[in-house]
Amino acid sequence: MHATPKVPSLLSRQTRRPMAPLEAVGPRARWLLGVGFFILFVLLWAAFTLGGFVSPTFLASPVTMVREGWLLFTEFNFIHDIGMTVWRVVGGFVLASIIAVPLGIAMGAYKPVEAFFEPFVSFCRYLPASAFIPLLILWAGIGETQKLLVIFIGSVFQITLMIAFIVGGARRDLVEAAYTLGANSSGIVRRVLIPGAAPGIAETLRLVLGWAWTYVIVAELIGSSSGIGHMITDSQALLNTGQIIFGIIVIGIIGLISDFAFKALNRRLFAWSTL
Repeated sequence: MHATPKVPSLLSRQTRRPMAPLEAVGPRARWLLGVGFFILFVLLWAAFTLGGFVSPTFLASPVTMVREGWLLFTEFNFIHDIGMTVWRVVGGFVLASIIAVPLGIAMGAYKPVEAFFEPFVSFCRYLPASAFIPLLILWAGIGETQKLLVIFIGSVFQITLMIAFIVGGARRDLVEAAYTLGANSSGIVRRVLIPGAAPGIAETLRLVLGWAWTYVIVAELIGSSSGIGHMITDSQALLNTGQIIFGIIVIGIIGLISDFAFKALNRRLFAWSTL
């Protein structure tokens, strides 16, 4: 009897083609590719700046940027500016979440609530947070309240609509099954809608936290005496592009760390989810 030759499956054929559409990348390869892009970017940056193709006035070299960053920490108490910026981001984001999460759940679960709030929330979502700064300075001065409100305004409407969409997209068969088992309206929300939407809500908060970092820099550019945005403004007045670039990179690093921490927490809390 002749053995039937084995025909390679579709999956095995795709695993031999790393550039196949939608083909997964292993953790090690993903890490190497991500780091490789950063290395290539820095090499190109160094080649253009150290090679004399770009004036230092317009773009500092990586070496100058590192030297200026060291001076910021050792002579200008930059760690205090970082702490103030982080506090503002966290404070404004937490305030927005306290309002937006319950409101978004209510809008997603109850259609009359959605009909009442959705037009106003959608309208406010398109208003740039920076446009409110002159009014907020008049109302709250140039202290911490004004900066927290900028982040609050920039985050609360986005979170509300995204959570309302997630909660409203719950599976109808689960809701009907819960009604069949004797659940009431509040039970549907507490035991079906919220648990089912929890991974999506957590992912929404992670995404909007990244947006909050853009709002805090805008808030710190005007009427601020501390923070990373304030340092960047002072460095721009002195044409110190090394400090400007270092401040931008610090924001990116802190944001990346917070994003990874949020993702790790979400995976731990919602290990059963596919998110």
